[in-house]
Order: sequence, then structure tokens, then C-alpha cells
Amino acid sequence: MAYHRVSLCFLLPYLLLAFGHPPGRWTDVPSDAPELKQVAEVAVREFNRGNNGEEIYRQIRVTQARKKVVSGLNYDLTLILGRTQCKKGQDFLLGSCLQTMSPPLMGVKCTFSILIVPWMNETKILHQLCSQEIFIVELTDTETSQKQNVPSSELEDEMLKTLTLFKDFVTTYNKKYSDQEEAARRLQIFSQNLKKAQMIQEMDQGTAEYGVTKYSDLTEDEFRSLYLNPLLSSKPLYQMKKAIVPNMSAPDQWDWRDHGAVTEVKNQGMCGSCWAFSVIGNIEGQWFLKKGSLVSLSEQELVDCDGVDHACAGGLPSNAYEAIEKLGGIETEQEYSYEGHKNTCSFSTSKVSAYINSSCTLITPFSLDFTLFYRKGISHPFRILCNPWMIDHAVLLVGYGERNGTPFWAIKNSWGTDWGEQGYYYLYRGTGACGMNTMCSSAVVD
Repeated sequence: MAYHRVSLCFLLPYLLLAFGHPPGRWTDVPSDAPELKQVAEVAVREFNRGNNGEEIYRQIRVTQARKKVVSGLNYDLTLILGRTQCKKGQDFLLGSCLQTMSPPLMGVKCTFSILIVPWMNETKILHQLCSQEIFIVELTDTETSQKQNVPSSELEDEMLKTLTLFKDFVTTYNKKYSDQEEAARRLQIFSQNLKKAQMIQEMDQGTAEYGVTKYSDLTEDEFRSLYLNPLLSSKPLYQMKKAIVPNMSAPDQWDWRDHGAVTEVKNQGMCGSCWAFSVIGNIEGQWFLKKGSLVSLSEQELVDCDGVDHACAGGLPSNAYEAIEKLGGIETEQEYSYEGHKNTCSFSTSKVSAYINSSCTLITPFSLDFTLFYRKGISHPFRILCNPWMIDHAVLLVGYGERNGTPFWAIKNSWGTDWGEQGYYYLYRGTGACGMNTMCSSAVVD
């Protein structure tokens, strides 16, 4: 018992210092006090969690608030909550939900008692009591301005559409955000990206469809740092020997997928290792053509063991081919599985399943600049949107042909099957779009 008395005496000065009031005494808190923001958010979340209605509610005003120091901070507050246009399941967007713009605005009055223990990072709802009837809320001029005035129903509909698309996006791609502020930030980025996708859609000369993808909540800087490869345009390539091209006419269309030379679409994850996937995809196909067996090979071996390139920070296909020659071959994906980050090299010559003899340049490239908004169709962007001198992504060309008279290149990407057309990108053929006549390379298997 003495130990507990000493502990309380020890904590008391700190409680007084931290909260400025003696324990057990109620003190009024101004309704606009910054400290009430967190408390009110907790109260609103709790109300929405227990509310049986379809819509979720948002704070309109604090009508009364007080606090006292107990085993933490005990707040009593009375809130007027307004019904929003957001539906259940969208409560992570609470800070961005629009209240009903046309009168009457329906609301409810609730009183909450909340305990916050900052040093334990703990918050508890001690009591909640809400009025049984929903009533019409008359807004003050200040509340009206805070309600995100919308000048027209057309803009309101657009914002609701964006909210709905974002909700579907979060559900489809299982997105998780740390808090409401982060969710609201991602919503803003998502909204800006929708406009960018629309602009690209209007400017595209092909049949492609641009819109929501799994990367739609990322800024361009985030996307480039996580998934692209800046070394492709910043590092000079060493001179490679030219490929020997047979003197024969090519068929009107060809797809190596139809001939068993292409493994399944893989996913590089949040790692700029596209260079490794491009190279390994090429070797898988070359090995099949020479040896007759299609084997899924290890990208992780290159990420770990290529001492010249930079793992998730980027690399060059030409360096990767040379690294494989020096290592003595490539292990299978099963033996040396992909992890999406650099580890200590654990390559074993006894587990080699494929090798290359050399590498060469080709007349067709394997490196492109991609848009994060691509969904399907044949992309034909203006040069300014896909500059061949700003190549920052390596991919695998697997075929060519036409769709309804539009010529295309068929390209295997490394962003998983939930991007593009089951993981593939189709680019207009015949104009060198996106650098299709630059930085081309292949392995040689004898």
C-alpha cells in the first residue's frame, strides 16, 4: 500500500504541471479549444460505430465542454452532429465527408464522457447519451463557411463521385491508412490523380483507357521513388555487341505467350528492381527457345548479388547480364525466392538452373516509360507525356500485332496482374513511342 501512495504523490506534481488544474475539479473548456479536436473525433467515431442508420455523422458544433484530472483527463462534452452524404464504410473519410448541402440539415445532440490517458496512449468512452429524435440544425455563418460551401449541385455531385470512387479503390486494393488525416491526404492526391488521368485520356491518340489504378493514391514523386528506375536515363550504357538479325520477313503478328516462352506476370513490389525483372524475363524466354523448357528464374539473385547495380534503387540491364555471366548462372525462383529488398547474396553454383553466354543490343527495346494511370487498350501518348530521353522503367517485349487496325507492341510489366491488362501494357507500334527504339538488349544462350 505504501508503494501506491508514494507513486500517487510522485505523479501528482506532474499531473498539475501537465494539465494546469488540481485533480477532481471540473473546469470549463472553450468550445473552440484545440484540445477538443481529438476528443470530439473520438466521440464522433464512437457514435458512428453504434449508429444503426445508413449515413455517417460529422461534428457541427461543441455546445458545452468541461474537463477534470483523474487518472488522466476526463472530458464531458455535448456535440451537435450533422448527417453527411457519406455512407457506412466511409467513416475513414470523416474529415472529408460533405454535410448535406441543401436544407434542411438534419442533426442529433449527444453528450459524451471520455477519458484520455496520454502517457499510456489510451482513450476510453465512459458514457454516451444521444437525443432520441433527429432535428433540423440551423447553421451559424461560421459553420456555413466551414461546411465546405459548394457553388453548384454539379460540383457537389463530382465530389460525391470522387468519394465513392475512393471508397471502391480502398476496398479493391485493401488500402490501409494510419489515421483520418492520412486518409484525407490520400483522398486529395486521389482526386488530383483523377484529373491527371482525365487529361491524359483526352490527349491520348490511341484506344487506351486511363483512370483509377492501385497507384492512384500516390504522388508522382512517391511513385517514381518506389517503383521506377532513374538510373536508366542517368547512367551511360557500355558498348554491347549487336545482335545478328536473320535476313527474312517477319510475320504480320507474333506473340511469344502463344508459343510457351513467357512465364507468369510477377510483382516487383515497392522496390525499383524492374531492371532485374526485365532481364530475367528475357533469359527465361531465351532459355526456353534454346533448351525447350520454361523455367521461372530468380530476380532476387540479381537484387542481392549484382555488385554493380543498386538493388531497389535501380540498375541497368546491360550490367545485370554481365553480373549473371560472372556469377555463373541463375537459380530458380523456387530456390531463390523474391523478397522485394536487398539481402546478403546467397547464390550457389550447385543450384544453377540457367545460364547465358553473352548479351547484345537489338533493334527493339525492352525499356519504356509508363504511366501509373493506364488500365487497358493501346496507349499512344504524345511525346511530351512519354519522353524517350527520360526512360525510367525496364520491361519485357513479348509480341506485336494489331487490334481493329491499330498496331501495337505487347509488353509484360512487373507490377502484378492487378495492373493494366492482367499485368500487360499495349503501346502503339510504328512511331518509337516512349523510347521504343532505345536501350534495347537481350541475353544470348548457346
